[in-house]
Amino acid sequence: MFEFIRTHQRLMQFFLLLLILPSFVLVGVSQYEKRGGGNDGVATVDGRTITQQEWEAAQRRQIDQARAMMGAQFDQKQFETPEAKQEVLDGIVAERAISAEVTRNHLTLGTDALRKAIQEQLGMNKPDGSFDLEAYKRFLASQGMTAEGFQQRISYQMALQQVASSVAQTAFAPRSVTERLSDLNDQQREVQEMLFPAAQYASQVKVTDEMVKAFYDKNPTLFQVPEHIKAEYVVFNADAVEKQVTVSDAEIQDAYNKNKARFTTPEKRSASHILITVAKDAKPADDAAAKAKAQAILAEVQKNPADFAKIAKAQSQDPGSAELGGDLGVVEKGLFDKPVEDAIFQLKEGETSGLVRSSFGYHIVKVTKVVPASEKTLEEARPQIAAELKKTKLSNKYSELAETFTNTVYEQSDSLKPVADKLGLTIQTAEGLTRTPNPAAGNPLVNNDKFLKAIFSQDAIANKRNTEAVEVAPSTLVAGRVVAFTPAAKRPLAEVEAAIRQRVTVEEETRLARQAGEAKLAAVKASGDAAGFGEPKVLSRTMQNPPFNTAASIAVLKADVSKLPAYIGMELPGQGYGIYRIGKVTQPPAKDETRRKQEAGEIARAVGGSELYGYIEALKHKAKAKVNVKPAELGAKSE
Repeated sequence: MFEFIRTHQRLMQFFLLLLILPSFVLVGVSQYEKRGGGNDGVATVDGRTITQQEWEAAQRRQIDQARAMMGAQFDQKQFETPEAKQEVLDGIVAERAISAEVTRNHLTLGTDALRKAIQEQLGMNKPDGSFDLEAYKRFLASQGMTAEGFQQRISYQMALQQVASSVAQTAFAPRSVTERLSDLNDQQREVQEMLFPAAQYASQVKVTDEMVKAFYDKNPTLFQVPEHIKAEYVVFNADAVEKQVTVSDAEIQDAYNKNKARFTTPEKRSASHILITVAKDAKPADDAAAKAKAQAILAEVQKNPADFAKIAKAQSQDPGSAELGGDLGVVEKGLFDKPVEDAIFQLKEGETSGLVRSSFGYHIVKVTKVVPASEKTLEEARPQIAAELKKTKLSNKYSELAETFTNTVYEQSDSLKPVADKLGLTIQTAEGLTRTPNPAAGNPLVNNDKFLKAIFSQDAIANKRNTEAVEVAPSTLVAGRVVAFTPAAKRPLAEVEAAIRQRVTVEEETRLARQAGEAKLAAVKASGDAAGFGEPKVLSRTMQNPPFNTAASIAVLKADVSKLPAYIGMELPGQGYGIYRIGKVTQPPAKDETRRKQEAGEIARAVGGSELYGYIEALKHKAKAKVNVKPAELGAKSE
C-alpha cells in the first residue's frame, strides 16, 4: 500500500464509512426527519438533535457488526475508547449533513434504479435470474416493514450514496503524480544498521537515593492512589418482581373467552393478475382493441396455465406487478375495484377468471393460494395468553414495587436490610469503586456513572446513608451504602522505590546510549565511514516485515537520499539508539501498464477520499453542525 494511503488511514476510514451509510440510514431516518430541533443532544445538525440514545444505538450496531465479522478475535474494549466513540458520532453527524443536502435538493431515485438497487442489495434471485418474491416477502416480515416503507428507505439511502460518490468519483490525480508515487512505492534502499543497546551501558549507571527521591517528587501523579469506596448495594429489577407474579388457569380461560377473535385467523387469498389498460376517456374503438388484446392473452393463458407469471411479465400493463409476474400478494377486501375483488373471492385456488372489466381496463385474475380460516384452541393459545397476562402483571407489579423500593431505601436510610427483607433482595458488596467507571471494579450495575455519582455524594460518604434509588439500566434500580471510604493518597516512597529505581536505571541507560549514538552519528557523517555497521539489507515500502525496527524503517524511507551515503540516527524506545547508513537507492524495472493503472486507481481513490472529506466538512458547516459533548463524555450521561 502507498505511503500516502498508510499515513491517511483516518481519512480513508472516513471515506469507507460513507460507503456503508446504510447501517445508519436503515434505522430511524424517517424519525430523524420528523424530529424537531433542539440543543440538548450530543450533537445538532441542520437544527435537529442527535440524541444520546441515537448515538448509543449506532455504537451498538457498530459493535454487533464487528463482533459478527471478527468472531473470537473481537475485543469490545477497542470500541469503548473516547476516540472510537468520537468516530461513531462523527459518522452520524456526516450522515445527517449529507441527509440535509439531499432534503434541500429534493433528490430521489427513479423506479427502475430503485428496483435494481433492491435486487442487488438483497440478492434474492431465483436460479433462472428472476426476482424471488416469496423470499422478499419473508425478508420484509422479518424486519417488520412494508414494501413501501422499505422502498422509501432504499431510495433515501441511494440518494445519500449518490451525493457522496458523485464527489469522490470525480477526483483526479495527474499521471505524473501517480507515476512518481508508484515509483517511490517500489524504490529499494540498501541500508546498514549500527545499534547502541541501552543494556550495554548498565555498568555505567549508578542510581542514587537522591535520584530516586527526585523522580518521586517530580512525578507525584504516577504514585497517586485515587479515593475509593467499599460499598454494599441491592438491585431491584424484573427478576425480583417475576417470582411474585403468577397467572391462574381461570384467568387464562377468561382471557381466551373474551378475546376469541384474536385467536381466529381469517381466510387469506393470494392472487395475480394481467391488466390491459383502458383510459377513462377512451373511444369505443380503443376499448374494443384493448378487449381484443386481453382476449388473446386470456386464450394464451388458458392454453398454457402454468405460464401465467411468464405471460404477465411480458404482457401485463400494470407497472406495479408486471415485473413480479403479476403477483398482487395477499389480497384484502376494499383494495381493488369491486369486479376484480369479486373475481378474486369467488375463484378457487389455482383457478383463472375470464375477462374482468374495471375502471382501469381488462383484467385476467388468478387465485394462486387460499389459506382457510382457522381458530386456535385454548390449549394452543395458552402459552401466548399466559405470557401476555404475566407481562401485564409484571409491568403493574414492577411500578408498585419500584415505588416501595425507592421509598424504603430513602425512609430507612441507615441500612439496606429493611428493603432487602421486604422485597426478598440480596445485599451484595463491591470494593475499589472510584469516581469514574473502572472496568476492573467488576459489576457494571455499580461500576456505572450514575451510581458512582450517588455513592460518592457528600451525604453517602460522610453520613453513611443509603443512596437514592438509581436507574442504571432499563427497569433496573440500584441503591447503595458506603461501608468504607479511603481518601486519595500518595503511595509511600518505600513502597515504590524499587520500581522507581528500575525506571531511572532504564532512563539513564537510554540517555548514555543516545549520547554515544549521537557522537558516533556526527563522526560518520563527517567521514562517510561504513566501519562498525552491519551487513547491507534491502528496505522498501512494499515490505510486510521490514528488517529493522518499524519506526526506524519509516524514518529511513523518509530520509533525503539526494546525496549518498545518507545517515540518520534515532532513539529506539525500549532498546537504545540506532544509526542507519543508506548506501544505495535502486529502482526496479518499469512496471507493466496494468499495474500502473491499478496503482493510479488506488491513488485516485485516496485523493477522492480527501475531496469527499472536504466536501462533507463544507456540508457540516452549511448545516451548522455542532457537537455538544467531549469524546470522554459520550455514554457517560443520559438524555
